Amino acid sequence: MDDKEKYEMEFVIQASPSLIYQYISTPSGLSEWFADNVNSRGELFTFIWDGSEEQAKLLTKKSGERVKFRWLSDEEDGASYYFEIRIQVDEITKDVSLMITDFAEEDEIEEGKMLWDNQISSLKQVLGSR
Repeated sequence: MDDKEKYEMEFVIQASPSLIYQYISTPSGLSEWFADNVNSRGELFTFIWDGSEEQAKLLTKKSGERVKFRWLSDEEDGASYYFEIRIQVDEITKDVSLMITDFAEEDEIEEGKMLWDNQISSLKQVLGSR
């Protein structure tokens, strides 16, 4: 199995951190922008896109700040990859950014970044942000 590389992205979002947190941490919020549908049972989240399902385990969740998931397929492989969505507020300007940390194989990083671009565009539309 190829090793995946970590990559990070930053998106400025004009919305309150508490509102953003609802959209990144709850099944109903995530199904508004991240997947067609999201269900959870405890720390196990099921993401549904076009009829296909992927399951992820919620690794950490810090209220108003971040969520971190690991795809079950990675966990079964013994991999320590994860994806994290973190809300960052600039101390001085009070600008709010979403920091994305994810992993992909080297030749799939650009595709992964494009996917996140699209996902965050959807989130901004839902939030009414530019």
